[in-house]
Amino acid sequence: MSAKKRALGKGLGALLDSSGIEQQPIYDVEKDLLPVGTVGKVPLNIIELNPFQPRTDFDEEALNDLAASIKEQGVIQPITLRKTNDNKLQLIAGERRLKATRMAGLSDIPAYIIAADEGAMLEMAIVENIQRENLNPIEIALGYKQLLENNSITQEVLSEKIGKSRSSIANTLRLLKLPGTIQIGLRQEQISTGHAKALLALEDVQTQLDLFNDILAQELSVREVEEIIRIIAEKHKEKPSRPDQKSSASKIKKEYQELQNELESSFNTSVQIKSKGDGKGSIVIKFSSDEELNRLAAILKKEE
Repeated sequence: MSAKKRALGKGLGALLDSSGIEQQPIYDVEKDLLPVGTVGKVPLNIIELNPFQPRTDFDEEALNDLAASIKEQGVIQPITLRKTNDNKLQLIAGERRLKATRMAGLSDIPAYIIAADEGAMLEMAIVENIQRENLNPIEIALGYKQLLENNSITQEVLSEKIGKSRSSIANTLRLLKLPGTIQIGLRQEQISTGHAKALLALEDVQTQLDLFNDILAQELSVREVEEIIRIIAEKHKEKPSRPDQKSSASKIKKEYQELQNELESSFNTSVQIKSKGDGKGSIVIKFSSDEELNRLAAILKKEE
């Protein structure tokens, strides 16, 4: 039995050695950088993060599990770094592995060095994350938006580059039209992508928010939400609002919605502005824990 265990251990070691990672020397800061196209161990403290990283949410529990695995077995798959014109090493893909390696208390990480401009860097970072299915729908939408704007390309070209249909890209981008509160709910997996796409069928922002709150409170399924939206659409056809009232109400709601989105962006949490229509109302800032309350309090004190 012991002989078999030793053989298995040797086989695993041989597998790791065959990758070339373990045989690479630690990168020496005072010497030349590792050449492009090679794999080597790079100190964590000299790696610059990817400014175009589409992923912003990292599951702490999953990171802790990965850190424990890395502490025990090391990093099996190298991260990918870009060698810049001023001889710096910038992360393209593997931020989750990089974070977990730091948490594991290691000082270096195996990395593959490539040459890439900023446009290619953004594209590779997004494609790598999408292929691993690690991004939430809003992060994917923001990544698509960055690619389209930074590279000045069409949705058709983007479709060819990342292997997604144009309709899939267009539908994902539409999620960015949802109110900030609903986007946050989608990012935090309070609702599914199906819920979010159903809510896009509603034109009125307040109706979207009201139904979103109903989804959370009543745990409505996507099918139930679609049925509610169908009923709302039928009632809207039967009792159209007066043009002058609709125009005035929409203007007020739009102004409040813009301010609400700004506040949600600043506080990184759900914010609701409630108006009585006479210049009076209230602002509700939601929090889910004592830690988040303390964070919000610190932001408010800083603004004073």
